[in-house]
Amino acid sequence: MPNWPPDPNKRPDNSANQPAPMPPPSQPSGQEWRLLENTLLASVVEQRRARRWSIFFKLLTFGYILLIFLTLGRSCSSSAPTGLDGVDTSKPHLAVVELQGVISSGDVANAYDVNDALTRAFANSNSKAVALDINSPGGSPVQSDEIWQTMMDLRQEYPDKKLYAVIGDMGASGAYYVASAADEIYVNPSSLVGSIGVIMPSYNIEGLMDKVGVKDRTITAGEYKDILSLSRPLTPYEEKHVEKVLDNTHKHFINAVKEGRGDRLKNPEQNKLFSGLFWTGEQSIELGLADKKGSIASLEKQLELDNVINYSPTDPFQLFMDRFAVKLGAGIGSSVSLEGFLPQEEGNAKMR
Repeated sequence: MPNWPPDPNKRPDNSANQPAPMPPPSQPSGQEWRLLENTLLASVVEQRRARRWSIFFKLLTFGYILLIFLTLGRSCSSSAPTGLDGVDTSKPHLAVVELQGVISSGDVANAYDVNDALTRAFANSNSKAVALDINSPGGSPVQSDEIWQTMMDLRQEYPDKKLYAVIGDMGASGAYYVASAADEIYVNPSSLVGSIGVIMPSYNIEGLMDKVGVKDRTITAGEYKDILSLSRPLTPYEEKHVEKVLDNTHKHFINAVKEGRGDRLKNPEQNKLFSGLFWTGEQSIELGLADKKGSIASLEKQLELDNVINYSPTDPFQLFMDRFAVKLGAGIGSSVSLEGFLPQEEGNAKMR
């Protein structure tokens, strides 16, 4: 083998097919170094800027949360002589308590909150009179009676401080039950007043269930436990029983109105005042269900008081958000008012 061992300095015969060796990398020039340096520095600056903004927004969020907690703490504090929302009650004023919406333990117009507000309004020596601002279709007989009882007790405990009921759009059924405990009832001529009655909604969808093939498999222990079942009609005995229950509740309603209004009611039987009918504010004055035309503003003027202070309980967080929204939206444009109807509940007995 004449070619063995191969000469390391001699290229092989197929070297033409092999790629030529790469030249050593050239060192970057000064201009390239400056460009690379500026790029890296710009990246560092951008990262620092993003970090600063991140810290700023975190501090802003923390400050916002801290402000909310401070507002909640201030609103929940009971430092006299201020009201729930920090209003000064140390000067003579007309104390107002709102009764808005359906009267129910689960709604704003519940006996516990309304009674607490009424008690605080009467207890303040600077409140020269108390007004219950009513706009309600009624609701629970129990809740209505508890408010009525508290109003009667407070009138007896503070005989020199008058209690007014001021009805706005509506003071019907349970709301009128409550209003009847006031010394005087003020109404707008177009207010809806009355509806002294009790109702328990009940439906029979047996025919509909048959059409769609639905069967009732309710199991009870007690002969009349399913007395208000939707899948069957009431028996004559059950219907009479329910009527007795409603009549008894209606009797409590009538007695409360008679005790509160007394001789001011005009011919109750002849005018069917306790039949569940309702009237306008103007008609209710003629029937003795109300006393005068007026509003909170006119009552304030009549009593010659410069201040009106609302004692109604307010959710502190909601109060803060409301104020924040008002400030945020100031100057944006004219407001738009939406009108609607109050929801009606079903299932339980209600005063309507």
